[in-house]
Amino acid sequence: MSRDELERVSELLRDASAAADDDEARERLYDQSDQFADLATADRGPDHGRLARHERILDEIGDDENDEVRSAIDEALAEIRSYRETLEGV
Repeated sequence: MSRDELERVSELLRDASAAADDDEARERLYDQSDQFADLATADRGPDHGRLARHERILDEIGDDENDEVRSAIDEALAEIRSYRETLEGV
């Protein structure tokens, strides 16, 4: 996943945040979006552990949300998993 793809994850999560039904989910998705925006401009990309934590958080948020939000989260998760395939280790 290139830096552009990390930014794509951020955008997907920002869109999901706007579509969320629950205020807490909206805030958590927005926070996740910000974190991926930061990762897109960081000197080093995220490692497996950090990405796994993001995946768990996103799955948890998506479990109780509407179809539009779940779809955006699933797309973001697919991007994250593609990136993880390019990392060494685990």
